[in-house]
Amino acid sequence: MNTRVFTSPLFLGFDHLEQMIERAAKTSSDGYPPYNIEQLSPVSLRITLAVAGFTMDDLQITLEDNQLVIRGRQTDDAQGRIFLHRGIAARQFQRAFVLAEGIEVKGAWLDNGLLHVDLVRPVPQPVVKTIPISRGQGKAVAPARVVDRDVENAGG
Repeated sequence: MNTRVFTSPLFLGFDHLEQMIERAAKTSSDGYPPYNIEQLSPVSLRITLAVAGFTMDDLQITLEDNQLVIRGRQTDDAQGRIFLHRGIAARQFQRAFVLAEGIEVKGAWLDNGLLHVDLVRPVPQPVVKTIPISRGQGKAVAPARVVDRDVENAGG
């Protein structure tokens, strides 16, 4: 079965986009922690996660290959305590968001059990470039040659 999205030969260089779509499809469907995504302006977004009970030391935010990963690890402080009911668990989580090219993380803060992460999506400027056409004598341009320097130095 062909799972490729961009099968047309007119879509050149979109392999990375297909990989991003596959990554997004593999993210956890677990609803914990709940989150919102707001558009604050045409160029800014905010992700807000409900992380009640987590401290700043329990949370980690990383950017890994256009993937924003938010992890939470709470330590179980139940030692010596007797619970008649325990509905608040010391639970770990990992929430990943696939970011488009060019989106930047501007900052994050924790406020009243909500973790906010601000993102900026710069407006792309249109680029027009004229490609000169040279007169040829029927010769095809040879592709660039990649040379492994270690192999070249070992042989000669």
